[in-house]
Amino acid sequence: MGKPLTNQELHNLAMNHVGKDLEQRGFEFIAVNSKLKKHPQFVCIDKNKQYYFVIVRAVILPDNPNNYDVVWMESFKKHARKNNAKVLYAGVGLANVNNKKLPIYLNEEYLMEYNGIQVLETNLN
Repeated sequence: MGKPLTNQELHNLAMNHVGKDLEQRGFEFIAVNSKLKKHPQFVCIDKNKQYYFVIVRAVILPDNPNNYDVVWMESFKKHARKNNAKVLYAGVGLANVNNKKLPIYLNEEYLMEYNGIQVLETNLN
């Protein structure tokens, strides 16, 4: 067996997957921050020069990667509004392919649950 991935390495794995998705969607990267718990992970613009703050969250399955801290996200949305940016959320679920109770190991296969990028409304309710 190999070396188990650290939380930072799991986060980087999720970011790599989401970054490829953003590229395929035509986003241009302005800034990338891969440090764990530093947000946003990506600052992007689209072809219309609209700014996007992208939050990437890696979770260990069976936790739901689509769930996020709603209270924290409201404060983040406020930050985005001040910067005329839209907020995108990408949750990525990861697990060991052979046994979900085991860690994910370096250079070994893994399971991934990724339902794409969610647009989070930043308008005030």
